[in-house]
Amino acid sequence: MFKPLSMQHVSLWVLNADAPQASLLLATYGIFTPEKSQAWERELPDTPGDRYAEVFAEANARLNKILEHYGPAALAGREIGAEQAAAQPAGPDAPTLEQLQDWNAWLGELWNVASRCEEDKRRINEALEHNAGLLSSLEHFRKLDIDLGWLAQPKRFLQTRIGTLPETNLARLTEALELSGFLLEVFDAQGGRVYAVAAGPLGKAGEIRGAMDAAGWQEMTLEPELLAHPEQAREALEEAAEQLRREAGASESRHRATLGNVDARLRDIRSGLALAEPYVRISAETLRARGGLALITGWIAERDAARMRAALDARLKDRYVLQLRPPFKSELDSVPSVVRYPSWLGPFSELVRNYGIPRYGEFDPTWLFAISFVLMFGMMFGDIGQGLVIAAGGLALRGKARRFRPLFVGAGLTAALFGFAYGSLFGFETVVEPLWVSPLHDPVRMLLAAVWWGVGFITVTQLLTIYNRLAAGMVSRALFDAGGVAGLFLYLGAAAGVYGLSTAGGFGATAAMFSGAGLAAILVWNWLENHGGLAERLLTVIIETFESVIGFFSNTLSFMRVAAFSINHVALALAVFTIADSLGTAGRWITLVIGNLIILGLEGAIVAIQVLRLEYYEGFSRFYSGSGRAFQPLALRKQEHLKT
Repeated sequence: MFKPLSMQHVSLWVLNADAPQASLLLATYGIFTPEKSQAWERELPDTPGDRYAEVFAEANARLNKILEHYGPAALAGREIGAEQAAAQPAGPDAPTLEQLQDWNAWLGELWNVASRCEEDKRRINEALEHNAGLLSSLEHFRKLDIDLGWLAQPKRFLQTRIGTLPETNLARLTEALELSGFLLEVFDAQGGRVYAVAAGPLGKAGEIRGAMDAAGWQEMTLEPELLAHPEQAREALEEAAEQLRREAGASESRHRATLGNVDARLRDIRSGLALAEPYVRISAETLRARGGLALITGWIAERDAARMRAALDARLKDRYVLQLRPPFKSELDSVPSVVRYPSWLGPFSELVRNYGIPRYGEFDPTWLFAISFVLMFGMMFGDIGQGLVIAAGGLALRGKARRFRPLFVGAGLTAALFGFAYGSLFGFETVVEPLWVSPLHDPVRMLLAAVWWGVGFITVTQLLTIYNRLAAGMVSRALFDAGGVAGLFLYLGAAAGVYGLSTAGGFGATAAMFSGAGLAAILVWNWLENHGGLAERLLTVIIETFESVIGFFSNTLSFMRVAAFSINHVALALAVFTIADSLGTAGRWITLVIGNLIILGLEGAIVAIQVLRLEYYEGFSRFYSGSGRAFQPLALRKQEHLKT
């Protein structure tokens, strides 16, 4: 609950022939994560899964391309998942290398067929698009009762040109061409441009070029399919389009016929590759061998070890050797962390993971974070009505955001509880009698309460630092460092002394003894840990010790923001009421509603950020390394088709 599960290192010896089956068995239950063992690389130089992985990768790539080609119809059916595989008495069979090679060869042949279908589709679609473009161009010539082939070909005494120009320049170009003996005949107009034929005596192209360029003339090039009478060209194009559609239909029929013959086998191969994938991952990450013997290494939670052994017994009988041991001290930094949470802690664990993953054996702060987060949010945003609105908003979350319900509901209800303590209901402070104090009416009391909350918070984090260091075997640091017992004595002694000064007028002998002993221990520890010349060593010790002492008290004072934001919350509400009271009845209530919404949205987000800052920088930075490695178990994939 408060730290990652105890882990066991796994060394599983199997025959090379049984390695795919052993890998599949480990993946079926999703309780084992592979990890390469450097110690065995020289003794076990072989990597027997290389060829298997190579064939798998090629078959998998071909399958993905084929499934993309055939579409959803080929994806009907279900993958073999972990639950279905585990439900089989002896577990499913892992594909052999020979099976993979057969699948790969068949997929290669099928892809050749599919690629030819794809090429036919592409060719036909391009031809249809080209044909449609020609029909669109032909629309411009619908009013011409003349053979376009004759119009475009060279003539002995006459030259003809087909083109377009802006409609506004038509009259000017017509006049200019008439001076050179040319006629301009318009046969279509569209979008502010006219389509025209210019005809005149041969040999005067130079005389009219300047005028045509000045008028914005653009020459039209006729495609070979258009070089006929427009009606004849249209008929030919429509007949060609119909022929292409018939070809497309025939290609689609062949496509569907091919799919109908192969969909069942595609599903079988897809499931088979899913069963082969665990061995591929094992081969890449951990598998080593010599001769006919292979070794798989990794990690498993101690509580799952018996389950894994029972599964191996059921499938491999006596054809394996399983060695389990706890992590060595030198391995602690690399052991993966497995932490189980109740579902309501999910959103809080995500925020903790944003900072880092707990190292193996390290205290997991998720529970502490969840409790302290909602408490500090409530302290800083205490209001009955606004808190209940936040809680209701959390209950209304849907879709992916639904997982954050516990966070919103917890923060909202805590804000409502502190609203009763402060006597605040949507900013009204005369409706509910405060159970404790109104922040704005006694700010000094609020500030002192926030400081003592900080003292308690930092004390807890100091205790957790000590625990983590002891768990990591760093006994000396846990006792004498500023983050250890010595620092705790210094901090609590100084806090008690300051309290005595403020209440009884004296620091107190006991407080002085505790804080002095802690300070002395820290000085000695820093002296022993630092090396170098006398002056350098002395300066380093003084600076490090001074920094530790200042750090304690600056961290404590940082918690005054808890009180500051609770006071600010009331002050914002007071500002809203001041504006509202200067308006009429309707304006007053509209202002109060809008003001509460602004406070909910703007200040609520700011308070949440401030709480996270306190958690991360005043809490986690003191005791939580977050440098752990997440447990990523070997498991069967559940997606529709594989992509690696």
